[in-house]
Amino acid sequence: MVASSSSLKLQDLIQEIREAKTQAQEREVIQKECAHIRASFRDGDPLHRHRQLAKLLYVHMLGYPAHFGQMECLKLIASPRFTDKRVGYLGAMLLLDERQDAHLLITNSIKNDLSQGIQAVQGLALCTLSATGSAEMCRDLATEVEKLLLQPSAYVRKKAVLTAVHMIRKVPELSNIFLPPCAQLLHEHHHGVLLGTITLITELCERSPAALKHFRKMVPQLVHILRTLVTTGYSTEHSISGVSDPFLQVQILRLLRILGRNHEESSETMNDLLAQVATNTDTSRNAGNAVLFETVLTIMDIHSAAGLRVLAVNILGRFLLNSDRNIRYVALTSLLRLVQSDHSAVQRHRPTVVECLREPDDSLSRRALELSLALVNSSNVRAMTQELQGFLESCPPDLQADCASGILLAAERFAPTKRWHIDTTLRVLMTAGTHVRDDAVANLTQLIGGAQELHAYSVRRLYSALAEDISQQPLVQVAAWCIGEYGDLLLEGSCEETEPLQVEEEEVLALLERVLQSHMSLPATRGYALTALMKLSTRLHGDNNRIRQVVSVYGSCLDVELQQRAVEYNTLFRKYDHMRAAILEKIPLVERGGSQADEEAKESKETAQLSEAAPVPTEPQASELLDLLDLLDGPSGDAQHPPPLDPTPGGALIHLLNLPCAPPPPAPIPNLKVFEREGLQLNLSFVRPPGTPTLLLITVTATNTSGGDVTHFICQAAVPKSFQLQLQAPSGDTVPAQGGLPTTQLLRILNPKKAPLRLKLRLTYNHFGQSVQEIFEVNNLPVETWQ
Repeated sequence: MVASSSSLKLQDLIQEIREAKTQAQEREVIQKECAHIRASFRDGDPLHRHRQLAKLLYVHMLGYPAHFGQMECLKLIASPRFTDKRVGYLGAMLLLDERQDAHLLITNSIKNDLSQGIQAVQGLALCTLSATGSAEMCRDLATEVEKLLLQPSAYVRKKAVLTAVHMIRKVPELSNIFLPPCAQLLHEHHHGVLLGTITLITELCERSPAALKHFRKMVPQLVHILRTLVTTGYSTEHSISGVSDPFLQVQILRLLRILGRNHEESSETMNDLLAQVATNTDTSRNAGNAVLFETVLTIMDIHSAAGLRVLAVNILGRFLLNSDRNIRYVALTSLLRLVQSDHSAVQRHRPTVVECLREPDDSLSRRALELSLALVNSSNVRAMTQELQGFLESCPPDLQADCASGILLAAERFAPTKRWHIDTTLRVLMTAGTHVRDDAVANLTQLIGGAQELHAYSVRRLYSALAEDISQQPLVQVAAWCIGEYGDLLLEGSCEETEPLQVEEEEVLALLERVLQSHMSLPATRGYALTALMKLSTRLHGDNNRIRQVVSVYGSCLDVELQQRAVEYNTLFRKYDHMRAAILEKIPLVERGGSQADEEAKESKETAQLSEAAPVPTEPQASELLDLLDLLDGPSGDAQHPPPLDPTPGGALIHLLNLPCAPPPPAPIPNLKVFEREGLQLNLSFVRPPGTPTLLLITVTATNTSGGDVTHFICQAAVPKSFQLQLQAPSGDTVPAQGGLPTTQLLRILNPKKAPLRLKLRLTYNHFGQSVQEIFEVNNLPVETWQ
């Protein structure tokens, strides 16, 4: 009694804590009061125990330790007084959880309180069970909760339904206990009980195939309840902004989506209702928008009619015009999910999606960019690329890399002509050259090299762009390469596709020297420029002294790569000037894939087989070219025989200039099995294109050996931020049973830093009437995929 009389009341404690001016004063007050509370607990004062625990709970909510009050909660719960039970149950919900064994001690108290007829006590016990009940408690008390589901009191029924939801989430095998009462509870007129019942049925259907089959028989009843809500309303007190009970509507729509998925009969039953909800719901308020969005998700997830799906896409299109940014973001995200299955319907809203690119909100503009890139096809590539290039010029820096990469990929896939492809790539390089992928330079040089009719046009365009700006390093590298290869066409001045441009030799050399001397030039860029100068020595008709002087200067450069090039070129000038024209001749045309490449590969294979059968004699010219590799003027006597080499001059020239030659075909990368469940198997196969070492192509192959089809199959992938991932459209969304035709999907992954690859996959599909979602990481990829 002494301890309780000297301690503060709850109101006084709150006031004193609030009046503390420093944290130290607050701690002092709390420590002093906690000492009084401990003393009171030790004395076993039953009259003031609930007051002391109430103060301790307030201290706990402030973040201070209060674990010493756990056993007092159990004593108050066992007390017959309601005032004690109220504080005891509140303390149990705050201080106890599944990690502490003490929470199991209240199981008997909760069971006794649930058996009493006092509604308030039953409500307290149900709230505590739904908040802190462990799996063991749920198994022990499931029967008592099931009895309370049909109690006359709506207050108890509502709390019992919510407790049943918690039990199903903790212990899914308890589903069979709660199936019979749900059918009766659907006839409820009490809003809280009906909303809780719909939530309970949703949980049951998501976790039990038997429950899903059972409740599909009740689809007509659910349709009737929702139609009544839409037409006549449920009750005015639950209407929000003119929308009749939107919370209940949303919950019923979610349940209908689960019941109608992969079930034709149920889907057909709800089609008319969904069309009615989609056309009659008011969109001027946010509550109506929530109902409409849930309706759209339901339409897209069930077997709905084609016209209904178009209506759903049009609703999302109207969302794009909403003034609320959250609604526009939701619409863009949903359209991005639908663009693969309903591409033509989403295409109708392309102008609105493009307008969203100009949003000041970065999250909106990023989502609009992703959707815009997904909408590009062969029929709209010119218009969409023009819009995206306009966005690239003004977009935030963190979006420039994604936008530039997306434009280049779209141009590579859907380019109508080679000239348009070159112009588009050049504009991207001029606008955001520092943000493009690492393979952009190689792709553009390969494209220009394979378009003989555009050599003169390309070199003029690149020369003009280089004269205006030398800060964009990828652009400078491509321009230097092109000027070195086709500098003679630049000086001819005969190109019908561009304006007349008179260029003097001195101007070209001065521009390349400017690139070499610029502090913005990377070592790789200087290497391109130095090689271009060397090649111009055979394409220009003037004196080469200026070129020789520039090359000799870089013979003592600190950069080892650049120094090696300069020393080799100087040696070529001094000792092998008579072969310089042959060594520096133009690179032959390069065909990008196709049947010709396959024929060439076949011919090269046959040639290799013939060379193995008959040794090729070494010609004098080949031995002379081999001597060029010995830049230190080492002796080449008869005792030293060079290794066999391709007798064609082109092979030796490539080795001399340290240019990329055709490497031997790499060893195939082994396939990898990453997933297997109930007959569904997922395998990954890998290909690294020789011309693009940073690109990895992964083919995801899904096969099904079970007796039932795998439907609505979706494979999604994610990679770390240092990688760039593009998912191609899958070959289908159904994996046939009994080892039928597999489903494939291509993943393009760019790894510019050649970092170890980690892949995260998410699979969603329906199998044997059950919805399955699997998320897993693939960390055991072969080292050949990234090294």
